[in-house]
Amino acid sequence: MRRWLAAILVLCAGAGICFYLFFRSGNQKPAEEQKSADAPPTATNITPPIKVARAASVQTNPPVQIAAPITAETNASSIAAGPKSTPANWPRSGPQGLGPDIVLRNARAAVTQYGSMFHGNPVGNNAEITSSLNGSNPKQVKFIGAESGLQINDQGELVDPWGTPFFFHQRSAKEMEVRSAGPDKIMWTADDLVAR
Repeated sequence: MRRWLAAILVLCAGAGICFYLFFRSGNQKPAEEQKSADAPPTATNITPPIKVARAASVQTNPPVQIAAPITAETNASSIAAGPKSTPANWPRSGPQGLGPDIVLRNARAAVTQYGSMFHGNPVGNNAEITSSLNGSNPKQVKFIGAESGLQINDQGELVDPWGTPFFFHQRSAKEMEVRSAGPDKIMWTADDLVAR
């Protein structure tokens, strides 16, 4: 009985060692790859986030592409509340004179683009989120442009065309709701505009 038990233990130990060596050899990287992966960031092993293409050179990383903001001709179908068309007496923003519904949608698009690039929404209060969207992020990418109709007040907050700061509601790590107080400038009333 003891011989059988000893033989089984030796057989199990041998099988375990074989599995370990088999799986370990499949997961090992070449020495150079392993060395560069473990090395601390230095000027020689950091790839710049955005490469500028030069004449007669090959670009190794594609440039960061930010979607164009919505213009006055674009359909604003993602607005969850508020009137279906922009009333003529509503204020206009940006060089194109965009309506509040389109400005709200552009704010939501900026958050979505940030989330796509960084695998999660910007966090914090309005001023912190605005700062992140305006270039204070790891790749220093600006998601807010003048053509989007988005405006920043003196406190560094994104505001709607009536001058009221947007309310950013984090629904999940990758989903954010953006709310405008609307013409009455009071949050949580019937004239609020919401983009999800």
